[in-house]
Amino acid sequence: MQYNYRYRLDPPEVLTETLLHHVDTCRQLSNHVLYKLNDADDIPTRYEVQGQLPDLKSWWDDLGDVHSKVLQMVVKRVYDNLSTLKAQKENGRAVGMLKWKPPREYRSFTYNQSGFKLKNTSGRPVLWLSKIGEIPIHLHRDIPESATIKQVTVKQEPTGEWYATFGIDVGENTPEKPETPEKVVGIDVGILKYAHDTDGYAIESPDFSAERERLERAQRDLSRKEHGSANWEEQCRVVAERHADLKRKRRDFLHKLSNYYATEYDLVAVEDLDAKGLVELPGNSRNRAGAAWGTFLRMLEYKCGHEGTHFVAVDPKDTTKECASCGVKTDKPLWVREHSCPSCAFEADRDANAVVRLRLTGSKIACDFATAWNILSRGLEEVGVGHSEATSSEPVGSDGLRKSRSDFRTPVETALPVDTSVSAKRVREITSHGLSDVV
Repeated sequence: MQYNYRYRLDPPEVLTETLLHHVDTCRQLSNHVLYKLNDADDIPTRYEVQGQLPDLKSWWDDLGDVHSKVLQMVVKRVYDNLSTLKAQKENGRAVGMLKWKPPREYRSFTYNQSGFKLKNTSGRPVLWLSKIGEIPIHLHRDIPESATIKQVTVKQEPTGEWYATFGIDVGENTPEKPETPEKVVGIDVGILKYAHDTDGYAIESPDFSAERERLERAQRDLSRKEHGSANWEEQCRVVAERHADLKRKRRDFLHKLSNYYATEYDLVAVEDLDAKGLVELPGNSRNRAGAAWGTFLRMLEYKCGHEGTHFVAVDPKDTTKECASCGVKTDKPLWVREHSCPSCAFEADRDANAVVRLRLTGSKIACDFATAWNILSRGLEEVGVGHSEATSSEPVGSDGLRKSRSDFRTPVETALPVDTSVSAKRVREITSHGLSDVV
């Protein structure tokens, strides 16, 4: 399995100029290759174009300043973009042509297989890059000893900060997924509550209103600057910093939440959402985009693979319409946020209809309903694995016997209310001492 590890670089001023020179040379080579491809009658293969690089160096002196692997990856990047356009055209989407890259739109270059090395110079870790030198790097977490570094991508963010992203191959050194998951959970994502799960927790959506307000203020200030002036350039940097601040806080929340589910459970079932399609729907698109459901599900999927946890994406159709108590489907428009079953009179929040948490408290059963229960049930059916009695999606009666959903009818008035709302600022992370709240 392959993962990306991202680290902050701290290049001195001299190396910063060298890095910028490498980025600009790669940009010019990319534009040159694109020009040749657009002008050719028959598009040559990528390896044919890479074979022409030594001839280019004979009259293009700047290419000699850049490592050969970096130049080859520039050519590969152009062909990858062409392949993406071709795939979109085959899917019926109207696409144009690749355009030349201006300096603002080309910010990175990649070493593949060779030309880089992690060192420890005078007790401080550095990243050695061929044709550039040693750059101090902040290794805030260790790279697994058994892992192999396949490539390194160096990028300058719009804020001016430099980062190195390591492509890590861990091979087959990952935990095996249990054949019989004991701890299982279903998760339903939303906007008002970011997630409901089958353990009865409702995770509140993080509040980024202050960050958005600062970003909007910076954007208004930018609109008043003369385009291209020194003040405009400086304000562009401020806007980029506001964007980066919002992005870091959102990803921090998503990383902690996805890590919790991946490490605490043997099976995680989620909805197979078309996040991009949901964002493109009219109305409330800003909140849907800010929720970053697609990013959360991708994080959860690769973390589950790393931890040896089953990850199951199920069909989301009707998961909020089926009653968690009796299974009767009730149609309701999206703006209706409360579920009221005409069959069994069960009432709950819409996002809390289909996930069931059953707690045996003395001789009473407490049932907390939410959409994730239906998601979990479908996930278990799709995987086709058994699960323990303590975490079964089927209710347990007071007599201790397993009952089907059709046999289990707990009157609404006898259900024990449970306060399960969890603030987004108190997302739990795994520590050596168990669970601890992070403020």
